[in-house]
Amino acid sequence: MSITGTLIIQMIVFLLLVAFTMKFVWPPIAAALDERAKKIAEGLSAADKAKAELADADRRVEQELAKSRADTAQMLADAERRAQAIVEEAKTRATDEGAKIVAAAKAEADQQTVKAREALREQVAALAVKGAEQILRREVNAGVHAELLGRLKTEL
Repeated sequence: MSITGTLIIQMIVFLLLVAFTMKFVWPPIAAALDERAKKIAEGLSAADKAKAELADADRRVEQELAKSRADTAQMLADAERRAQAIVEEAKTRATDEGAKIVAAAKAEADQQTVKAREALREQVAALAVKGAEQILRREVNAGVHAELLGRLKTEL
């Protein structure tokens, strides 16, 4: 056999191999590659969509956190204001109650003073009557009167 014949036979075998490959082997490989490319594209699309959803969720979480912080700060401020109001009200009530107690004590002290004066007056009156009684029972004598008045002073 000659080189030309061998070359022609190899070309025919090669062409048959190419035709067989193009007809039976190439379509499933191309389909598998297309399907793989489609899955990769879908995966990338899903990843981009998930990233966008994650960013949106992060944004919503930050908004909710900011709102919660603002609400908490507002509640704390309200609680502090209420506490201050309660403290001021308690101070006012305590001051008023203290003033009432002082006024009541002062009134009671005044009453006690008045009662003591009245009792003292009654005692002085009783002693004066007693002294006058003793003076009148005895004879009128300046020395005796001075002595009786001295005793009356000591009793007062």
